[in-house]
Amino acid sequence: MKELIQKAQELLAEIQKNQPLAQLDKKQTRWSELQKIMAAPDFWADNKKASALAKEAAGLEKEIQLWGALVKAAKEILTLAEAGQKEGDNSLAEDLEKQFTKLENDFRELKFVAMMSEEYDRDNAVVSIHAGAGGTDAQDWAEMLLRMYLRYAEKKGFKAAILDKSDGQEAGIKSVTIELRGEYAYGYLKAEAGVHRLVRISPFDAEKMRHTSFALVEVLPEIEELNDQEMPIKPEDLRIDVFRSSGHGGQSVNTTDSAVRIKHLPTGITVTCQNERSQLQNKETAMKILRSKLYQYYQTELEEERQRIRGEFNEAAWGNQARSYVIHPYKMVKDHRSDYETQEVEKVLDGDLQELIEAELGRRKV
Repeated sequence: MKELIQKAQELLAEIQKNQPLAQLDKKQTRWSELQKIMAAPDFWADNKKASALAKEAAGLEKEIQLWGALVKAAKEILTLAEAGQKEGDNSLAEDLEKQFTKLENDFRELKFVAMMSEEYDRDNAVVSIHAGAGGTDAQDWAEMLLRMYLRYAEKKGFKAAILDKSDGQEAGIKSVTIELRGEYAYGYLKAEAGVHRLVRISPFDAEKMRHTSFALVEVLPEIEELNDQEMPIKPEDLRIDVFRSSGHGGQSVNTTDSAVRIKHLPTGITVTCQNERSQLQNKETAMKILRSKLYQYYQTELEEERQRIRGEFNEAAWGNQARSYVIHPYKMVKDHRSDYETQEVEKVLDGDLQELIEAELGRRKV
């Protein structure tokens, strides 16, 4: 019990030290302001704005309560451990150790979430995967990455939906765009943006040779609205085409012109959505993605990056990789930005990405 008491005391002190860093006072003030706004009789007059504010309030309340729950749980573990030591009773030691381990994990994640302070970190994410150099292997690799992110979303409790998908000729996918809905989805997934490289024995090579494949992952925040003065979207700047969906989704998907393609003429940015049966729903979703791409486009000053956002520059090849996944001749996943590496390749490809993500986002905060 003595060791557990010391660990619990240290963790309690660490939690209390990090509460100011999490800016709980500011969040409490903002939450109180939102409560007053939400109490106004005409609060729901603008349904979209009201929903966004209600979502913000719920998120702030949850975070504030979680910090309070951490302190309470640490004090309870400490009190029970001290009482057990005083009475010479170790019957609760094993159970308290399990509670302490869970508390450590909860604290680590909440401490990490508190670091997410950028404008869109709390929002949903739009993730696009594009097969790069490597032919059929690269298209298969793109599909493997799709499965990886869908499994990660499942582990994090995010809701995932495929918005647009282009199948490969022989196997895999040429490209796919998915929406991940959940608190801090963008804050977490933004670490995944970049070129992902796979080294393995190709299942498509009759001679069983080792192949290297590449795929580009783009991650954008899902933006409901843009400041029209900073990034205007004029109706005359848009070319909207409707066409028949080619994917799954029910009887009406392949028989009606429900899919939507929108091109922003001044920048050349084009987005497509064919996930929903309704043309209107697909148009709304496509506009969200367009807003996200325009935000990113106008935020960058590099022409090469702008070309990539427009879709003109997709250099997913040697020398550009953010992360490598090696299955043969040895097993390793290495993030070249944070230098984090693990031999648990299968676990990573099954969506166990949290440590890789935390390492990269932690590096950005240094």
